[in-house]
Amino acid sequence: MALTGSYQHTIDAKGRLFIPAKLREELGDVFYLAMGMDGCLAIYSEESWAGFMDKVSMLPSAETRAMRTFFANANKCELDSQGRILIPQKLRVYAGLEKEVVVNGAQNRVEIWDAFKWNKMEDLSAESLLSVMKTLGL
Repeated sequence: MALTGSYQHTIDAKGRLFIPAKLREELGDVFYLAMGMDGCLAIYSEESWAGFMDKVSMLPSAETRAMRTFFANANKCELDSQGRILIPQKLRVYAGLEKEVVVNGAQNRVEIWDAFKWNKMEDLSAESLLSVMKTLGL
């Protein structure tokens, strides 16, 4: 599974976000919402979440203790009849999500970004792409 694409959406007054149909197809009916890297939120399919949990279960307990906050704030999600999920207030605060968001496919997960933060960070330059390709040995 390779989650790709970028979509602009808004969070409604109740904290609900529409998940694009293309991404819903890849994620399946049940998925997990959690804190992501660099101040975004991450959505994992059941399959990706299970793989992540397998890796975590192999870690020594001292290392998993550091992940308490991560797991305490992770949520199992199911879409409502309109293709939306509810993003809990704590996670909206963590990611600075208010209204305008960008929903991006990111290989094995979906990332939800505050639109302003994403637009500031996104680098569409050829130099940036070339640098990433070189780092990957491509």
